[in-house]
Amino acid sequence: MNFMNSVVNFFKDGGIFLYPLALILVVGVAIAVERYVYLTRETIRNRTLWEDLIPALSSGNFKQVVGLTQNSNSSIATILNYGVARVASARRRDDIEKAMDESLLEVIPRIEKRTHFLSSLANVGLLIGLLGTITGLIGAFSAVATANPAEKASLLAAAISVAMNNTASGLFVAITLLLSHMFLEAKTTALIDSLEIASVKFLNSITERQPERPQDAAGPGISPAVRAAATTVRSTV
Repeated sequence: MNFMNSVVNFFKDGGIFLYPLALILVVGVAIAVERYVYLTRETIRNRTLWEDLIPALSSGNFKQVVGLTQNSNSSIATILNYGVARVASARRRDDIEKAMDESLLEVIPRIEKRTHFLSSLANVGLLIGLLGTITGLIGAFSAVATANPAEKASLLAAAISVAMNNTASGLFVAITLLLSHMFLEAKTTALIDSLEIASVKFLNSITERQPERPQDAAGPGISPAVRAAATTVRSTV
């Protein structure tokens, strides 16, 4: 109860600018929590799928690879499905690589979604806190200018308290949201890097097993087994 009373009194003494600051903090924390849950879940799903794909890629069982990626909704499955679907008509390695790069353009915005709002909300919160501080100081000097000498000290202290409450609240909101943004940015970057590494490894695995016959115009360096498996997903992408 003492803590709640302190919070209530803090808001009463801080003025109207503390309410938009509280709203910004709630919205920012909600975004941070939602992004953390999404990124964590996506990282686990990608890691699980990749660990299942490694044995199949190592043994050259591309039908199993296709089956695993088709049954997954993870980001890495989307990228690999684009690549496998392009194999059937690809004439060069670069054609497959471009298809996988295209899939990254589709996946990355979903991973980065709403994270940038945190830095914007932090800046807005800091500015609102500064506005509340300036407003409080203006009120302090106005009160002192027109008050009786006996009341000047108490009025000045109350107005400065309002200003300092806004300063502290603005800094707290900005620091909290900026730290959340930094943490989520690092998590997002790590996830995107893992997708790029996985796509390169997958591309190497399907092109390094060159057919024993001379390479032809249909796709130098791409195994016929990979082309056969690719026909099962080409129509789904």
